[in-house]
Amino acid sequence: MSHTSKIANTLSLRSKNVENTVSLLNEGATVPFIARYRKEMTGSLDEVQITAIRDLLNKLIEIDKRRETILSTIEEQGKLTPELRKKIEQADTLTQLEDLYLPYKPKRKTRATKAREKGLEPLAKILMTQRENDVEYRAESFLSKEVENTEEALQGARDIIAEWVSENTIARNKVRHQFERHAIVSSKMVKGKEEEGAKFRDYFEFDEPLHKCPSHRLLALFRGEEEGVLRLNVSPDAEYAISNLNRLFVKNNSAAADQVELAVKDAYKRLLQPSISTEYRNSAKARADEEAIRVFAENLRQLLLASPLGQKRVLAIDPGFRTGCKVVCLNEQGELIYHSAIYPHPPQNDYHKAASELSFLTNKYKINAIAIGNGTASRETESLVKSTEFDRDIQVFMVSENGASIYSASAVAREEFPNKDITVRGAVSIGRRLMDPLAELVKIDAKSIGVGQYQHDVNQNLLKKKLDEVVESAVNKVGINVNTASKHLLTYVSGLGPKLAQNIVDYRAEHGAFSSRVQIKKVPRMGAKAFEQCAGFLRIRDAKNPLDNSAVHPESYTIVKQMAKSLNCTVTDLVEQEKLRKQIDIRQYVTQTTGLPTLQDIMQELAKPGLDPRGEAQAFSFAEGIKKIEDVHEGMIIPGIVTNITNFGCFVDIGVKQDGLVHISQLANKFVKDPNDVVKLHQHVEVKVLEVDIKRNRINLSMKF
Repeated sequence: MSHTSKIANTLSLRSKNVENTVSLLNEGATVPFIARYRKEMTGSLDEVQITAIRDLLNKLIEIDKRRETILSTIEEQGKLTPELRKKIEQADTLTQLEDLYLPYKPKRKTRATKAREKGLEPLAKILMTQRENDVEYRAESFLSKEVENTEEALQGARDIIAEWVSENTIARNKVRHQFERHAIVSSKMVKGKEEEGAKFRDYFEFDEPLHKCPSHRLLALFRGEEEGVLRLNVSPDAEYAISNLNRLFVKNNSAAADQVELAVKDAYKRLLQPSISTEYRNSAKARADEEAIRVFAENLRQLLLASPLGQKRVLAIDPGFRTGCKVVCLNEQGELIYHSAIYPHPPQNDYHKAASELSFLTNKYKINAIAIGNGTASRETESLVKSTEFDRDIQVFMVSENGASIYSASAVAREEFPNKDITVRGAVSIGRRLMDPLAELVKIDAKSIGVGQYQHDVNQNLLKKKLDEVVESAVNKVGINVNTASKHLLTYVSGLGPKLAQNIVDYRAEHGAFSSRVQIKKVPRMGAKAFEQCAGFLRIRDAKNPLDNSAVHPESYTIVKQMAKSLNCTVTDLVEQEKLRKQIDIRQYVTQTTGLPTLQDIMQELAKPGLDPRGEAQAFSFAEGIKKIEDVHEGMIIPGIVTNITNFGCFVDIGVKQDGLVHISQLANKFVKDPNDVVKLHQHVEVKVLEVDIKRNRINLSMKF
């Protein structure tokens, strides 16, 4: 079966759509480009489906490479029979391939290889016939200088049989079946680790069916093991597994059969159980990783697509007590125009001077909004700002500081502000996050943004790959102003990458702002393929051609011109006048390459060219008088902001430096399978306090009231 057919069957997709998608991927098209501009070829597959096709294709290619290596290795050994070749060529998974390869795989010296060197393999074959009752008599003929007695001979023969059993494909699959259905993951505390491992107390004596253990619990168990606090075991009931193997290998009641039974038991305990246990631990860890990464990626996607304040003048404050609050003023483009420090909190307590400074700065720099970092002294700083009199209405926003310190110490920040203190850079980042979260957060390693769990425990390569994909998807979904975007933002635009992104910035610096998309072709190393991939995602504000500020791809401009010509108007008229657009029958413009999906997208863009899909930022206020955990009491109903979403619920900032947990069972007055169905990151919610544990610094909340 071809790769296309396998992918189509696995993902329940039409073969033709899969074939076209694979072709586009092989030509170098990106997932966002294919999803947006090649709907006719893919049957309007979305990014998730296209990504699944790409990943499964890569997996099948990996299996093919391993298959060729195995065939070549066995052939070099002179052991590749036509029957074995057929089995290897028909194997669908890496597990099947490795099972077939196992008997031929070069090994270090095992008990079985040592027994073979002593000439005991014929005795093992005699025992496997299970017709002998006097096995000692048979073993005597195999005594030598290296085999001193019959027990040693029988032991060596059993070692060989045990290896045969462990390498038998049917036996391995039987044991896998037991693990699949009956494996238990259990943990015990390592002696003497009670205090050091207190956070793992729930797992000091723990067991649960492996297939029922949720990803977050598995990752906690693996972390406990990694930290030397827990001992883990993953296996089904040994006696049941061994009895199943006996039914496969033990054929009668002879003395030889008894030897085989001993070998089967040894094979399970010494070879099969450890091997399959490792296999299932690894697969369980991989599934847990994938689920944790999925949750992290969804949180990141929501964070990147958070509503921006837009191009407004912002005063940003990075709060602090002893070191004061760093204050920066940013213009509409996010450029730093002023910075200073105020000291309204202990130990200086220069409250009135700080308020006067804020009032002066907002007036002088015509500030539209104030952004306050949500870290240390944030609530106290919020109180200062809200008690200060300004000469205009100014919105006040609390902004997440997660990752701001990472940015401020990074090479990116040093390049932007080589002569500014690290704390000034942090305050700038807070202000820019309010103005445009996406543009600012792409500068920070996604792992440091603080919207995941166990991010340091999961597969780091897979995590980076997935988070990069999320950033790429978000950037291309929003569309990027090519005349203001940083090279970091441009890097994630479809078809660009670091080198072309830098070339765009350099060209812009030398020649001034781009006036049309066509001009982008003049950027050094901007070939036809790269332009095709990126052009639809790059916007040019106030361009002569309004389509340059839309998601309409330049390859479709001629279609829009035909529409305008048929109505005897201009493209600008089409954009500005709904009555003209209503006269268009898009079916008249269907061609072999352009179908209704593309034409419908074009009409949507003509109605709202350059529209930001993220909406507009909304201000939020915490409850007055609640600034520390001691101020929180059971039964309170207070406002909060969702800061993180997990499989078991969500965390909500209620303004006391310690986020509270809304367990999945407390999210709604109905069964909730996925918290993302109920809440979104940065959503403003009202919560009821169920429990406050000051000693453990925990707050349990509910949205059911």
